[in-house]
Amino acid sequence: MKIRRCAVLYIESREQLSIDWRAVLAGASGLAADSHWVALAPHLDQELTITATELAALGAISQTVWRERAHCEQDHGEACVARLLELGLLIGDTPQYAAARERDETLRATHWRPLSALAHTFGRWREVTSENGMEAPSFEALLAQFGEPPPPTLDLAAHGALKLPAAPSGLLDEPLLHRYTGRNFDLQASVPLAVAARLLQRTFGAQEVRTVGPHSSVLKKTSPSGGGLHPVEAFVLVQRVEGIAPGLYHYHPIAHELRPLRTFDAAHAAALAKQVLADQHWLADAPLQVLMVGRMERSFWKYRNHQKAYRALALDAGHLSQTFYLLAAEAGMPAFVTAAINDVDIERMLDLDHLRHAVVAVCGCGPAAAGPRTMVELRYGETDAI
Repeated sequence: MKIRRCAVLYIESREQLSIDWRAVLAGASGLAADSHWVALAPHLDQELTITATELAALGAISQTVWRERAHCEQDHGEACVARLLELGLLIGDTPQYAAARERDETLRATHWRPLSALAHTFGRWREVTSENGMEAPSFEALLAQFGEPPPPTLDLAAHGALKLPAAPSGLLDEPLLHRYTGRNFDLQASVPLAVAARLLQRTFGAQEVRTVGPHSSVLKKTSPSGGGLHPVEAFVLVQRVEGIAPGLYHYHPIAHELRPLRTFDAAHAAALAKQVLADQHWLADAPLQVLMVGRMERSFWKYRNHQKAYRALALDAGHLSQTFYLLAAEAGMPAFVTAAINDVDIERMLDLDHLRHAVVAVCGCGPAAAGPRTMVELRYGETDAI
């Protein structure tokens, strides 16, 4: 049997603090620290505590070159090698260790930059709710907790500053100035089918398809994309769109179709929206939501092991969300975008592999509720936040 180390592995030193009351009573410092090592491996999607002996073995065994297990056991001990194989930090070439090897080879084949794979894997949320982390936005609470924020602008020395002429008006002024993040949606209102169709087509749809090889094509969309690859897919969660049953759909950008994944009743759709949005009910009430999912293999096909590839993917989602905002404003509706989402829950809903797909953000829109607002909104031309 041959073994090698997993492709991407980071080791973190952590410590657990405790109080030694005997030392305190004796007049000495009573703070004690217990240090240990934690292994972070994106292909395993979990943190693992390891010993110093196991750390030394991982540092000595190649991630590329296969070695005979017996030789590694001679150097590091049978028990050490067996435990690292059991954890999945060492990869074996026999059927017994096929599951860990398959995950490791998926990571290698996708051409992740190691640091990006680490940040992506361990930055995802699962099962976050209002009870264990999510809170409603409140400037007052933030001010009370953290004090005054840094100033809203960077004010460098004004000596020699060039005063610019007033910005002339233009065709984009109306949607630009009236776009805002909605947090008070009308629970009884629906998005008209024609509006939903325009939102999806003009934001996520292909305006042109251009052939670049015998079997290859690229899409022309209304937002820029790193390398012109457009790796972000739109999965649509419908709650209240005229003529469309509540459910989860994939939007096909060329065919301009919503292809159903699952349909369900309105109550189930509402519960799913809250789960997706980590209990942010002020966003979950929006009748139309889009889950933006990056296809890593599409982006990393060009940007292999690239320092900026993951950042470019996040920028893609930002560009798309602003286009979505402007189209919603054009239709007279507020919109939202948030990265505070339960990524892992979404992966399970859509049957996605986090090594191949990145759930980046969720955007949505819908008619605003009439009457007094209960959640903070920053609308253009208003003097009060709500």
